[in-house]
Amino acid sequence: MCWWAFTGLTHIIVEGYFVFAPEFYKDKTGFYLADVWKEYSKGDSRYAARDAGIVSVEGLAAVLGGPTSLLAVYAIATGKSYSHILQFAISLGQLYGVGVYYITALLEGDNFAASKLYYYAYYIGANASWIVIPLIIAIRSWKYTCAAFKSQDQTKKTKVR
Repeated sequence: MCWWAFTGLTHIIVEGYFVFAPEFYKDKTGFYLADVWKEYSKGDSRYAARDAGIVSVEGLAAVLGGPTSLLAVYAIATGKSYSHILQFAISLGQLYGVGVYYITALLEGDNFAASKLYYYAYYIGANASWIVIPLIIAIRSWKYTCAAFKSQDQTKKTKVR
């Protein structure tokens, strides 16, 4: 539940700000979220340049990924039957988004960081959890879903006999 709350709020608040405040880099007030994106842009300048692919991926994460992640918190907390299929679907969406993020960078030369430090700390490090954790959750949810179907199939076979 902690992951889903963290990722949901990150998508809605942090990434939502990026998507809906296109001139964050001009902010001189010291607003925290503008400063976050100015700093992160040192690791990937496509953010400051408002790259269409980046804005699209972040927009989908903010508008779809954030709310569904918070729905996952609710589903887990209340034991809803759709909990694992929801977690599986969101995890696949996160993995897809990270894939698009990295593949577009590779296709465009992967030269968007101000230095190696920013490259590894922000571009690689800050995004690693959106690969590792959704992959673990997807595998776990896949196993739970398969077990549920197997159990249902065994129950049907028992009733037929």
